[in-house]
Amino acid sequence: MQKQKRDAKVTKEKILVCARELFSKKGFDATTMDDVAQRSGFNKALIYYYFKNKSALYSIVMSELFDEIYEKIHKKQKNCESIEEELKTFIYTYTQYAYEHPYFPALLLRELSDSGAHLPEMMFERMRRLFVLLSDILAKGEREGVFSHNIPMVIHFMIIGSINLMITTKPLRKKAITLQNDIDTCANCSMEMIAEYVFTTVKKSLEVK
Repeated sequence: MQKQKRDAKVTKEKILVCARELFSKKGFDATTMDDVAQRSGFNKALIYYYFKNKSALYSIVMSELFDEIYEKIHKKQKNCESIEEELKTFIYTYTQYAYEHPYFPALLLRELSDSGAHLPEMMFERMRRLFVLLSDILAKGEREGVFSHNIPMVIHFMIIGSINLMITTKPLRKKAITLQNDIDTCANCSMEMIAEYVFTTVKKSLEVK
């Protein structure tokens, strides 16, 4: 009987999915290629065939995530009819993506807390592209007289940081409300509710007084 040929694309994708989960839960240093092999069901020799080393695997994982979220936001922005709608699209699209890919905010927060120690130079360029998307919206809004003068990096972290933390802390917030139910931890808040709150709050802070 002829041996069935392995589908390279499917194999690589499965390895990447498993690596994303492991890196987000354990971090770069604590995750080993043995872990990836065990989680994916493939031997290390095959993993090394597709990915030179752990750093190369991590770089591809992060690159794909940033490229995907950038393209999603950029594509949707083309249909926006106002600068406020562009801002809302940025926030809503990022929120939806982060919610559907919870390992993304976890990975990003790990890297930020570690000063980007494991991100190669190419990754900083991808992070910069996402920031530039928002920065351009803010600058355009200021030119049009819709937004007041602002510090783009602060606004960027207000949005990204709030959403990332709301997603990664959901289990903790659910647990907290069982211990002390008189504290509103927003445990039952939907991601749409969170996105809308972040949007209205940021928009209000940017409005020309």
